[in-house]
Amino acid sequence: MGHLAGAYLPSDIYVRYMRLKGEDVLFVCGSDEHGAAITIRAKKEGVSPQEIVDRYDAMCRKSFEEFGIGFDVYHRTSSELHKETASNYFLELLEKDAFEVRESEQYFDEEAQQFLADRYITGTCPKCNHDAAYGDQCENCGSALSPNDLINPKSTLSGNAPIMKTTTHWYLPMQNHEKWLKEWINEGTLDGKPHHNPKEWKNHVVGQCNSWIDGGLQPRAMTRDLDWGVPVPAEGADGKVLYVWLDAPIGYISATKKWAADNGKNWETYWKDEETRMVHFIGKDNIVFHCIIFPILLKAHGDYILPENVPANEFLNLEGQKLSTSRNWAVWLHEYLEDYPDRIDALRYCLTSILPENKDSEFTWKDFQARNNNELVAILGNFVNRAVILTHKYFDGKVPTADFDQVVLEEVKSHYEKVASNLDKFSFRQALADAMNVARIGNKYLADNEPWKTIKTDETAAQKVIATSLVIAEHLKNVIAPFLPNTSDKLAHILNMEAANWNEESTISEGHQLNKAELLFSKFEDEDVEKQVKKLEEASAATQTVELEPAKPETTFDDFQKLDIRIATIIEAEKVRKTKKLLKLKVDTGMDQRTVVSGIAEFYSPEEIIGKQVCLLANLAPRAIKGIESQGMILMAESPDGTLSFVLPNSKIPNGSSIG
Repeated sequence: MGHLAGAYLPSDIYVRYMRLKGEDVLFVCGSDEHGAAITIRAKKEGVSPQEIVDRYDAMCRKSFEEFGIGFDVYHRTSSELHKETASNYFLELLEKDAFEVRESEQYFDEEAQQFLADRYITGTCPKCNHDAAYGDQCENCGSALSPNDLINPKSTLSGNAPIMKTTTHWYLPMQNHEKWLKEWINEGTLDGKPHHNPKEWKNHVVGQCNSWIDGGLQPRAMTRDLDWGVPVPAEGADGKVLYVWLDAPIGYISATKKWAADNGKNWETYWKDEETRMVHFIGKDNIVFHCIIFPILLKAHGDYILPENVPANEFLNLEGQKLSTSRNWAVWLHEYLEDYPDRIDALRYCLTSILPENKDSEFTWKDFQARNNNELVAILGNFVNRAVILTHKYFDGKVPTADFDQVVLEEVKSHYEKVASNLDKFSFRQALADAMNVARIGNKYLADNEPWKTIKTDETAAQKVIATSLVIAEHLKNVIAPFLPNTSDKLAHILNMEAANWNEESTISEGHQLNKAELLFSKFEDEDVEKQVKKLEEASAATQTVELEPAKPETTFDDFQKLDIRIATIIEAEKVRKTKKLLKLKVDTGMDQRTVVSGIAEFYSPEEIIGKQVCLLANLAPRAIKGIESQGMILMAESPDGTLSFVLPNSKIPNGSSIG
């Protein structure tokens, strides 16, 4: 859900709007299938990286298709076309002396015997002190990092602290690009010419870029010591692949090539023509890659255009916490679609309403319920339903007149410009609010004029109100289309009209026959909220890891043999006076009966443990505890949260039986 709100939903809304206006727009995306994150997952599951990417590519494609994200092409960086495109791009940059070949000291895992890519290293973030930051990025604060920035780095392969070892890589000298980057980002100029309006860029995007540049850009390795990825096509590069932030962005180019080949188009028009506007929709954590590294790669080549805007969103939080896929504190799109296949537009509406456009925002199931029930059902759905039902009730489902109320329709039509203006500025929340205001106008118009009453005294007036309401519904069908495409199509069917367009002129005429009314939305009940919150909490709890006590120093078999551990039965138990933790126990060891003092009173009452068989360290030297001589120790297991549990035989055996 976080990725939906960060990039996929805003881009889909924008593309649908552009298509409604008749623009030539290409919507490109794909599966980024290389990098250490893939190999880490594959190692954990004991499968090949290809199996991992095949599984997730299929899942993503299915979810995007069912949710209605209308990519023109969704490609894969593991494809042969992409490998060829990325390799050639690297070679072209190499010919232009865009790289520096350097020896450097990099982290190496001695136990695993391999160099560690960024994602194979975790440690403490120097910016926010998050103790599980990766070597390329802190997912807690969003800071871009390098492995050397981490405090107390550890290898994810072995858990050991890595050593430094010499290796050779091809570096992008980013420091050489600082001047033009600052001009491009802050002034909107490129090579001395106007490129874009810098005032249209979001403050946090510009701010994050300037923070990086002002801190001094550093050379960044564009190759990695890995065996999964696009092999580096250069001499002496055996065992090396392209860095994912060179590999993945070129994936947009290879995806465009695939689409162009399939559709008889020229891919270069979309990447090399100065009349083309390129917009990158991304999340906050990818700002520097799309605004600094990728633009450097494009400009260093010389033939490609740069993005006109990068309207990155900030983070979406979930039920009072940060979204976390590792903790499974997330709402997964494929699971939502399984639970609510008929509520796609409800989720689109809620997420668009709270998009983190300029600051972090939060999704809760209670808020989802409120927006669904109080806005979609009570406003949009209610207006359409009333207008259509009244038409069927009084006029057999036919538009009764072409005499429309032009005053209210002029107010409605003004919302095309309001919606368009805000979408052009990537202000999706306000654009959606403007579109919903058309439904509010329609609701108020019906409520103020009450045609169900005036039909009895002034049928002509009632006809005008009902017919005008249907025209409002027609305009509503158009302005909600970028945001709620399924609802727009459903409304078009109810009105018996063509699908949405961006035309302010109505096509409704007197006598036009409507189809039967259908409910556009249904209520989201309290039981649904409770179900989803419980599902979220249980899924997250199931993935929680615990901090265990570190392993103790190695011991010998002979030392272990010195321990006389026996089965014993508790025959008496009582609390030790003036203590909270101690119980005085009498145990039968099969050899004798003896007293043992045990610190288990916070977890067990005397009554519940009488008759229980336990494991007793019988040859522990006696010692006095609170004036009571304790002759042994009851063995207990202690969980990470401090809870004590008996170590028990799984069936009753004779007291005195030896353990060893």
